[in-house]
Amino acid sequence: MSATFRPLRYRQARLLPRLFKERFDANRRYMVSLKTESLLQNHYLEAGLWAPLGKPEEAHWGWESPTSPVRGEFLGTWLSGAAHLVASTGDPEIKGKADTIVSELARCQEENGGEWGGSIPEKYLDWLRRGKKVMAPHCTVYRNMMGLYEMYALAGSQQALEILVRWARWFTRWTGQFTQDQMDAILEVETGGMLEVWANLYGVTGEKAHRELINRYDRRRFFDPLAAGKEMLTNMHANTTVPEIHGAARAWEVTGEERWRRIVEAYWKSAVVDRGAYCTGGQTNAEIWSPPNQLSARLGEKTQEHCVVYNMMRLADYLLRWTGEAAYADYWERNLYNGVLAQQHPETGMVAYSLPLRSGSVKRWGTPLDDFWCCHGTLVQAQTMYLDHIYYQEGDNLVLSQYIPSQVELARNGARSGAGVRLTLEEDAQLEAACRPGSRAYTLQIACDPPQEFGLLIRLPWWLSAEASITVDGERAAAPGGPSSYAGIHRVWNQNLVRVVLPQKLTTCPLPDMPDTMAFMEGPVVLAGILGPGSPGRSVETLEEPALYARQEDPAAILTPDNERTPSRWRSGFRTRGQANNIRFIPLYEVRDECYAVYFPIEEPHA
Repeated sequence: MSATFRPLRYRQARLLPRLFKERFDANRRYMVSLKTESLLQNHYLEAGLWAPLGKPEEAHWGWESPTSPVRGEFLGTWLSGAAHLVASTGDPEIKGKADTIVSELARCQEENGGEWGGSIPEKYLDWLRRGKKVMAPHCTVYRNMMGLYEMYALAGSQQALEILVRWARWFTRWTGQFTQDQMDAILEVETGGMLEVWANLYGVTGEKAHRELINRYDRRRFFDPLAAGKEMLTNMHANTTVPEIHGAARAWEVTGEERWRRIVEAYWKSAVVDRGAYCTGGQTNAEIWSPPNQLSARLGEKTQEHCVVYNMMRLADYLLRWTGEAAYADYWERNLYNGVLAQQHPETGMVAYSLPLRSGSVKRWGTPLDDFWCCHGTLVQAQTMYLDHIYYQEGDNLVLSQYIPSQVELARNGARSGAGVRLTLEEDAQLEAACRPGSRAYTLQIACDPPQEFGLLIRLPWWLSAEASITVDGERAAAPGGPSSYAGIHRVWNQNLVRVVLPQKLTTCPLPDMPDTMAFMEGPVVLAGILGPGSPGRSVETLEEPALYARQEDPAAILTPDNERTPSRWRSGFRTRGQANNIRFIPLYEVRDECYAVYFPIEEPHA
């Protein structure tokens, strides 16, 4: 299968200062701070290797506690994050730590008999066969296997692949004892991305046994009616199903069987196109899919699990690569600002498992060593992957897909040996403006050695409020299309400066089933109304939902800029006007411990 958009491998890459680099750095500091022995504690326990952990407070607790049924899951997500850091930036410290962990996992596997490499006992999977209640052993195993695969595929660890191949032998033997009906029953309990693991492995080895594992982890009871157009998702556990669809996506890529792609497209249609969404881009509450376009009754403290946000962004990336359609990059961007960033503490780097959207909410943050929820792991993964989604290649074209300030050096596919391109994408602060600009502006410096001829595709996002402006070296370079498209420039590039200006304005986003209840957005960013100080992690149960008075034809007109400028940048703050009690608004991703609201009933002003 040849993708329309191909990910780029960088010779060298780094994020440039401000928002994304700050969040990236906070996450990296956290990853490095975790002791290798503590990350491995549950694998050591399972293998009978009693390595000292030092002070008790250095051990990992919560879901990583030795008494937890999903203990050791976090290590796999840590390895995935590490692999992405190594692939994009070459980070030597992270690579050394990750290679050490892989080496220790190989030692644990040997102590376990040469095949089983898990942090939980094999018998947990036998409990599934017996129908005995056990919490998601497949998902725990999957995250470790995925970490090993990405250490091989992205960070070049041959030892990680060897561990994975030996571990797959255990699964080939274990699954081989079941009838199809028995296997179907086993797959009814959360399997995570096991199908994706087997598809990845088959894509590397081409071995018949690994192709058979794809067949055995084909969840027909879910996939077949979904592909036939049946509405399957309402009230289904979302984070059980999205990783399974990743498996179908990867199975299509490595086998070419059209059924797998039909499954993926049917899932996206049901989960996104036909379901509607909150202003943030999320569609779930309490980890389950809401009924199509019926979201108001489910505004609560557990809206939008971080794992679902991250995994749906991964699914959007599969579809973007297959189709080249900007709508998938738009979805990714919306969830980036209002999920991945909004659910990471700006200073500590910790995660909010869910993103509360009901009035009077307060985010509940995890802790460095005491929680380790599943979302703790996907946070670590998500914050390492910014550089993976900025640029792609389509044929001889380079694609600018996300506006994340960065500098990258790459060897372009199709360019002659040794030819390189350096791209520097920066935010133009537009500080010469007298008042806050009604646009986002970016500069892209392109340096080619030697000069090269190729096309540059630039994403025009869904939130554009007027025609974009694109210039090269000060001259108008393209006739941009409308929102949610790519504008193209084809020329010989040498030392050039591209400037992209994307007009934006304040808009409202109503609840699908309650159109007079609205959230406010500036471009792709959801704004939160600050209601007062909050007690960390505790919503204000008695707070009445504040109504705002505005003309229905332009509700956003009640907001005016507030605290708009620092010496080096414009700020995205607003305040209401003309209300009995005016309130301030800031980006949802800037909210820390404040009590806030996102949705507001909008009423006509009194005569």
